[in-house]
Amino acid sequence: MKKFLVLIVSCFILGSVNSFAQENFKFGGNIGIPVGDADIYDINYGADAAYFFEVSEGFSVGPMIGFTGYSVEGSNISFLPVAATGRYQFPASMFFLGADLGYAISLEDGVDGGFFYRPKVGYNFGLLGVIASYSGISVDGGTWSSINLGVEFSL
Repeated sequence: MKKFLVLIVSCFILGSVNSFAQENFKFGGNIGIPVGDADIYDINYGADAAYFFEVSEGFSVGPMIGFTGYSVEGSNISFLPVAATGRYQFPASMFFLGADLGYAISLEDGVDGGFFYRPKVGYNFGLLGVIASYSGISVDGGTWSSINLGVEFSL
């Protein structure tokens, strides 16, 4: 039931975001390696979608929803991050800084969700961007954290 509810909420959020003008809609994927005390897994992988509202020149904020998984000795632990995202595009440059802050809902029984955070830096090539980030999910007993490299597409 929990997974079904998460799927319904995700579809509603993405459908609502997609109904607006799409030039600020971004989606992408990433892959990462564990850092810190997160050596209990081999690899991190994920995908996310966001819609940005321009607040001022170069600064945008909006909602973000995603999926992140961790490969743990042949099995997977999955989370659904729901967050606010922000981004600052440097004037006369294609470089940007950003961050996502929110909550990662666990998609596994017996695994708690937790505070989700992801500072990032990237470069826009137009409709395609490259992003380097550090992501973490703080849960009771530790943090799932990784250094990630990803791509994003703008619509």
